Amino acid sequence: MGLFDRFKKSKKTEKAATSQHSEQLDEYTRDMITSANLCVSKNSNRFAGLDYSVKSLEQVDNLLEEAIDFYDEMDEKQKQSLINSVGAYVFEVARKNFGGRYFWYNHLNQPILVTGQPEFEVSILAFEKVKGRLENGKEDNIPFYFAGFVERVHLKKSGMIV
Repeated sequence: MGLFDRFKKSKKTEKAATSQHSEQLDEYTRDMITSANLCVSKNSNRFAGLDYSVKSLEQVDNLLEEAIDFYDEMDEKQKQSLINSVGAYVFEVARKNFGGRYFWYNHLNQPILVTGQPEFEVSILAFEKVKGRLENGKEDNIPFYFAGFVERVHLKKSGMIV
């Protein structure tokens, strides 16, 4: 069972009263913060500057570049743990700097951060991008990906950053 399995909602849960909706989102945020803080505590000695700034994503990219060397040797649970931890950090950089709320994205079976509502809506899928960076290398550069998110937020241009 993955760290974010509790984010998953059954169809019955999705139909629950909207009054519970806010409480669930708060729990999502708490879980994401906990996982992101774990990423920082595990990696801050080796990758200084994990301070939730946009610039700190350069260190995240360095961390992932180094992890590529042993990623194929990891079992699926270890891979998912790495993706969840680093992905949570990327999500929290986005949320702390630009706001937003977490939701569950059924299509990819993972969390999504939605920023800008109700005026506009920009979404980011950090777990998917972290996984891509580990599997595809530098072509899935995290700072470049995040710059696209920042640009859309500043332009208030709705869309999903994948």
